Order: sequence, then structure tokens, then C-alpha cells
Amino acid sequence: MTERLDDILDAMMETVGRSKEEIFDIGEHSRNEYEELKAELTDVQNKVINLIEKTERMELHSRFARNRLAEVSKHFANYSDTEVKEAYELANDYQVQLAVLRQEEKLLRERRDNIERRLMKLKGTIEKAETLVAQINVVIHYLTGDLQNISEMVADAKEMQKFGLKIIEAQEEERKRLSREIHDGPAQMMANVMLRSELVERVYAEHGIDEAMKEIRDLRKMVKSSLAEVRRIIYDLRPMALDDLGLVPTISKYLKNFQEHSGLNISFRNIGREIRLPSEMEVAIFRFIQESVQNAYKHAEPEQVMVKIELKPTRALAIIKDDGKGFNPDVKKEGSFGLLGMKERVNMLDGQLTLDSQPGKGTLIMVQIPISSK
Repeated sequence: MTERLDDILDAMMETVGRSKEEIFDIGEHSRNEYEELKAELTDVQNKVINLIEKTERMELHSRFARNRLAEVSKHFANYSDTEVKEAYELANDYQVQLAVLRQEEKLLRERRDNIERRLMKLKGTIEKAETLVAQINVVIHYLTGDLQNISEMVADAKEMQKFGLKIIEAQEEERKRLSREIHDGPAQMMANVMLRSELVERVYAEHGIDEAMKEIRDLRKMVKSSLAEVRRIIYDLRPMALDDLGLVPTISKYLKNFQEHSGLNISFRNIGREIRLPSEMEVAIFRFIQESVQNAYKHAEPEQVMVKIELKPTRALAIIKDDGKGFNPDVKKEGSFGLLGMKERVNMLDGQLTLDSQPGKGTLIMVQIPISSK
């Protein structure tokens, strides 16, 4: 019976593995086509801009030619037959060229719109492929026995399944998020740096050192921006200052940097003492504040955000308040798990989360976590 079950699982794993590879290939093919279309779209957009400028110049020439023809027609007796003929042919020639340019512009605009529609469809395909691969990874992990160790800690089989799948889904989602951030951020910037470095050589050869230096300065800005993005990704994974300096200095530094980056007015106040907490507790409180401030900035459109923490020997308290547009906590937004994630993080530390928000009246979030005497 056991051998038969193993054979069934092996066959199932082989089928699931092939399906995963096929979906991955579809996603990669779609991604490559997406990047090619993006490059083509940029080229078409540049052509449209150039064609518009050319059309505007041609319209100016055509207007002058028509004015000249009107002048000749009005004072016909004062001009020779050759001059009249030349005026008419010039006006007609400009009119024909203008009509051709307008037709080219129309075709380019249609081509641009078609590429944009194709890009939207491909983006949807890529996202669906990534989601399916992540779901298949969950199934593979589950089938290969990733839940074996958890079964020793969880007595109830149903709870064990939910817990194990939730862990795996969270891991896959974090990997996908990090992969996207690196692909859309530093990877794209590095590709642009390579292109711009080649452009510097051409500019130097065609326009001289002054124009090349301008390109180099732009390139330096791009590299600086890429470095900042890499540091942000590293910082989001885990701020090293949290281990070295502690919770209060790390929060203060993070809020200051966020304020400079976003332009959001943020006030920070520490009421208690700057004591060190267990590592998992410091990480939880920092992530709670980070998530709350980012949610306020993204969704609440506030003018000011106030952050307050109080560390005592028996408990840790954190309060985040904003004067944004608020929301109804009873209405769950589909696809949004930020608040749920904060609640689970606080519950793991036996803490308590309080939320007070109404549409048009801002939001207040408070978390209290007990500190064990042990």
C-alpha cells in the first residue's frame, strides 16, 4: 500500500513539475516579448514626436506658400506666368507633403496604441504565470513533505495544513516580491547604465567632450539612484541598525529618511527609556511602524503622521496616527492583507492591536506588547 502510494505521489510530482516548467516557459516567453515591445514602443513614441515636429514645420512652410499663392492670385497682373506657376506648384507640393506626414503620424499613433494594448495583455499573462508558479511551488513543497517537522508541533491535522501552507505561501510571495523589485529596479537601472555608457562614446565622437561630460553627469545620477534603490531593498529585508543601535534610533532614522524621500510631514516622539528588547520583539515593532507609515502614505493622503513609542520594563507601546482620509475597518478591501499581517505579527508576541478609523477623520493604530520578566 505504501509503495503504491509512493508511486502515485511520484507520478503526481512529475506531472506537477512538468506543468510548472511549461508555465514558467510561458511566463519567460511573455516577459521577453514584453521587453521587446517596450523597446519598440519607445522607438515608436520617439518617431511620433519627431514626426509631429516635422509636421509643424511643414505646416508653417505650407502656410507661407498659401499666403504667397494668395498674393500672386490677388495681383495676378503683376507677376509672370512662371512666377504664378511656381507659386501654385510650391503650395501644392507642401500641401501634398503635409498630407503624407499626417497620414504617417496617424499610422504611427495607431501602431503605438496597438503596442500599448499588447503590453497590457502580456503583463496580465506574466502576472498569471507568476501566480500559478507560486501556487504550484506551494503544492510541491507540501507534497514533498515540508510539513513533516511541523506535524510534531501541531496536533490537529487541519490546523497543521493551514499553518504549513501559510508559511510556504508567505515565503513564495516574499521571493516573488523581491524578484520583482530587483528586476524592475536595480536590474533595469544597470541595463540603462550600459546603454548610456555606450551613448557617451557616441556623443564624444560626434559632439565633443562638453556634450560627453553632460552625459557622464547624467550617468552618475543614474548610478547613484541605482545604489540608493539597492540599499533600500537591503534595508527593507532587515535594517542592520536594529541589531547595532536598537529600536528607538532605528525608528528615528527610518522616519527621517522616509520623510526626506516622500515629503510627508512625520513627527516622532519617544516617551520611555531607550532599552533593548528581545530581537524578535524589536523587529515586530519596527515592521509594525514601517507598515503603518507606508500604508498611511500610500492610501490615506495625510498632511501629517505622528509616531509615538513608549518602552517600559513590562510592556512596549507604539502609536501611529494620521490626519488622512480614513476608512471603515469593517469593510475588508479585497486583496489587502496588510492589517491582517500586522495582527498576526502582534498576536505571535501575545500583544494587542487597536484600530480606530472613520472616513474623513484619519486613522489611529496602537499596539501593546507585554515584556516578559524572563
